[in-house]
Amino acid sequence: MQTVIVRGEGITLDLLLWRAYGVRGRSLLESALSLNVDMARLGTVIPMGTEVILPDLPPDNAGQPREVVSLFG
Repeated sequence: MQTVIVRGEGITLDLLLWRAYGVRGRSLLESALSLNVDMARLGTVIPMGTEVILPDLPPDNAGQPREVVSLFG
């Protein structure tokens, strides 16, 4: 986990996750809200100076083989 301080205007939690992790950060919104319990009370835009705890990315499963299902026998 890492802690960041909001230094700009118009910053949302989704934008922070995007800047930190790119496309993979989209799946972390729920985890980030559970780490920052009072975040929902602040509204959509996070006020400047707010400390935000960002969750770690889950392990990448791209290298693991997946079972292939055949529809035609």
